[in-house]
Amino acid sequence: MPRFLSSRPDSRLIPLPWEVPLAEWPIEHLVALPRGISRHVVRFIKVGSSVYAAKEVIEDLAIHEFRMLTDLHRTDTPAVEPLAVVTGRTSVDGEPLDPVLVTRHLEFSLPYRSLFAQGVRPDTVGRLLDAMVVLLARLHLVGFLWGDVSLSNILFRRDAGEFAAYLVDAETAEMHETLTRGQREHDLSIATTNLFGEFSDLEAGQMLDDSLDPLKLVESIITRYRELWAELTGAEEFSDREVFRIENRVRRLNALGFDVAELAIDTSADGSTIRIQPKVVDAGHHTRRLLRLTGLDVEEHQARRLLNDLDTFRARTNQSHVDESVVAHQWLTQCFQPVVTAVPPELRGKRESAQIYHEVLDYRWYASQRENREVPLLDATWGYIQDVLRALPDEAMTDTRPIGDDRQLANPFDPSQGFVDDEGPMPVDPWELEEEPETRPGFLDIEALRAARKAT
Repeated sequence: MPRFLSSRPDSRLIPLPWEVPLAEWPIEHLVALPRGISRHVVRFIKVGSSVYAAKEVIEDLAIHEFRMLTDLHRTDTPAVEPLAVVTGRTSVDGEPLDPVLVTRHLEFSLPYRSLFAQGVRPDTVGRLLDAMVVLLARLHLVGFLWGDVSLSNILFRRDAGEFAAYLVDAETAEMHETLTRGQREHDLSIATTNLFGEFSDLEAGQMLDDSLDPLKLVESIITRYRELWAELTGAEEFSDREVFRIENRVRRLNALGFDVAELAIDTSADGSTIRIQPKVVDAGHHTRRLLRLTGLDVEEHQARRLLNDLDTFRARTNQSHVDESVVAHQWLTQCFQPVVTAVPPELRGKRESAQIYHEVLDYRWYASQRENREVPLLDATWGYIQDVLRALPDEAMTDTRPIGDDRQLANPFDPSQGFVDDEGPMPVDPWELEEEPETRPGFLDIEALRAARKAT
């Protein structure tokens, strides 16, 4: 009988066929969803209305990753939510099977290869990289040493006009009180190697715009990270006549989506010089404000856009003297909720509610410019549904085939196995055969490899 390690147990997991290797699970338990490249067997399993990601991995790594993801979840750092580790698995023949780490599927998220397969403009690539840089900085702020920084270990969600990045793999991670500069540079060194390889792979597959160079992309990531880290943690010194720079520093951090929970302020002996340095910086400035006012829990850039619309609503209704929470409730019931409820149920899997509202606001602005009048919000909503939303792919639950690609996946539940080769069977790596070909001393025996290939 398998054992379950879980902080949020789901009893529906217990009757699943844990005595079967994950790669051989019956199709009725699986869901075909896009995922990144992994060295382990990974499947998406459907339990009732919930979808979980299951990864087969050795016990030490499974428990370690479960605890790392749990720590990140406690600190409200963007990462997939750990659900359970299933250990003590044995096959029907009594052979031991590797444990399975179960995490909750992150709705409306996509791996980077799925995004690039759809076609990504150069400016969109920049926004993806910015999201990755913010994620890495947030991880380092809480003392999280990743150890395997790569696009393959990240999921992206749309966040108004930007993207939000979530960590999905923490096998090599370590949690510390704080990170030294050397530890952070270690992560950056790993990122340089992994990211260059991933961008080169995209380039070879003709999924990277011709104007983008893999090496320059990697260099820009490192540069952006260092600039953000300096803004979040760097010391700033100025004269006593420039006290306004304290508030400016806080405003700049708020604009980046961070709150300053603790700010060290030191003055020189004669009081002529002031030195400030953020000590504790928390991400989610706009998200927390919107949650407090409306109860909506959304991504940071989405929260900023909705708050701007809330401020516009307050000005239009001439309620600057009214308590902000009262106006927020009116905005929620008169603006946000009517737009969300106007979306037909069959289309709600294409975008999450906050993203739909953001895109309706964009659609309304362009429609107002085109018609030279202010288009009512609900009119813009119906126009957006018919002109835009119906044509969009379903991102809450979508298949693994890239848009515009009619090729057949070799295994729809494991996209990393590639497509079926129309000219013959899938290629076989001779070194993965049960019996490795013999080699002559001192060099590789090509003839033996060819013979083994023909035999398969």
